[in-house]
Amino acid sequence: MVAKTFGSAVSGVNANLITVEVNVGQGTSFFMVGLPDSAVKESQQRVESALKYYNYRMPRQKVVVNLAPADIRKEGSAYDLPIAMGILQASEQVFFPELEQYVIMGELALDGKLRPIKGVLPIAIEARTKGFKGFILPQENAKEASIVNNLDIIGVTTIQEAVLFLLGELAIEPLVTDTRDIFYHSQEDPAFDFADVQGQENIKRAMEIAAAGGHNVIMIGPPGAGKTMLAKRLPSILPALTLQEALESTKIHSVAGKLGGDSSLLARRPFRSPHHTISDVALVGGGGNPQPGEISLAHNGVLFLDELPEFKRTVLEVMRQPLEERKVTISRAKVSVDYPANFMLIASMNPCPCGYYNHPEKECVCGPGIVQRYLNKVSGPLLDRIDLHVEVTPVKFDEMTSTRKTESSKAIRERVEQGRKRQAERFKNNPEVFCNAMMPSHMVKQVCEINDAGKTLLKTAMERLGLSARAYDRILKVARTIADISGSEDIKVEHLAEAIQYRSLDREGWAG
Repeated sequence: MVAKTFGSAVSGVNANLITVEVNVGQGTSFFMVGLPDSAVKESQQRVESALKYYNYRMPRQKVVVNLAPADIRKEGSAYDLPIAMGILQASEQVFFPELEQYVIMGELALDGKLRPIKGVLPIAIEARTKGFKGFILPQENAKEASIVNNLDIIGVTTIQEAVLFLLGELAIEPLVTDTRDIFYHSQEDPAFDFADVQGQENIKRAMEIAAAGGHNVIMIGPPGAGKTMLAKRLPSILPALTLQEALESTKIHSVAGKLGGDSSLLARRPFRSPHHTISDVALVGGGGNPQPGEISLAHNGVLFLDELPEFKRTVLEVMRQPLEERKVTISRAKVSVDYPANFMLIASMNPCPCGYYNHPEKECVCGPGIVQRYLNKVSGPLLDRIDLHVEVTPVKFDEMTSTRKTESSKAIRERVEQGRKRQAERFKNNPEVFCNAMMPSHMVKQVCEINDAGKTLLKTAMERLGLSARAYDRILKVARTIADISGSEDIKVEHLAEAIQYRSLDREGWAG
């Protein structure tokens, strides 16, 4: 007899439906076909032990398990439960009248208990798309899958519960989650708030501009000046995630196995801060079984690279293309997957190895040429993709001990959201562009028109400060964002003047 159950294979951040066919016939062997990896092949031992634990038997006949389509590679241990259900049905130990109406996934322990699996959200979305009645899965993953509506989410803790449910002998209420309610209630006050930061008003202003226009930022300053503290507070002034963005980010974290058992929908923008010893594969994604990297986990959020020159050169260079294209493509001989990577890059660095070059009080002890060599660790093409260069100076004692209340993240975020609304209106006919930072060069000329006084100022600045040609477009984009925040239709001279300040590293001889 042939029994048919359904599972799913995750590719990138999407899932493909897998049909698990089990045939029990004459003979004494066990075959598993359909491109299974080692973890899938080993399911035979787990399934046999789990069945015996609940007094079922593994057929002592020829058992063939086919995972179709046979040309898609099947990976991981999540096929244990559908294979076990198929074996029980094919060997006529039980009869499940609604077996083919459910997608079934789960890893079995030897005593029949179910362990959590990865990639539950994309699988649930695929199950609903294909018109299945429900999704049977480990109890620990049920909350995550319940984000998807119009699909019965049946969380079970053992194989016996799954059997009794499919037989109709055990009633399990489908888990229902009010996604919108959870989403909006989770957007409470952030853990880090700009109200806690004394001084550094110019850096806060730069962060506000970056958040409003989606610009990348690099902060240069001595140790202890507050670079990391300021970067951690950036997500608190970014516009709230939309439901669609939250779903995209949750899918990526689900595939990577980064969601906890109690997590459902990510309601806050991700903030990822990898250590400088990270490999290029861990940063952009990949590996033998491709997995999303840090830049994809930061999708719709912030990627913070602390001590930028300490990262390996190869690691920084692989980011150049994702920064432009807002996605990363992982290509292997037999498979190619796309992961979204639309993130804001925030980097920080010391101005020199000792950290005190340009310090107002402490003296730099680095020798001639050392400072330039240190700055050259960050390549020109990478700096070219960073719009705002901000010099961070230490906070003075009087400012540090001040009891004066500073502006809260909530107040700053309101201005940021007003700026984003103007950009949304401006780019409503360009679905690929969401904010000023994403404008291609041809659009900059149309959107960022400046008057004669502005042209004169920009020309003078480029000549006197020794600004490079690549700074031109960046200055115009930042000036457009500053104008949006202030509610101005046109880019005025003062907007340009402020934007020019944020190109420190383009000045010739900055480190000379």
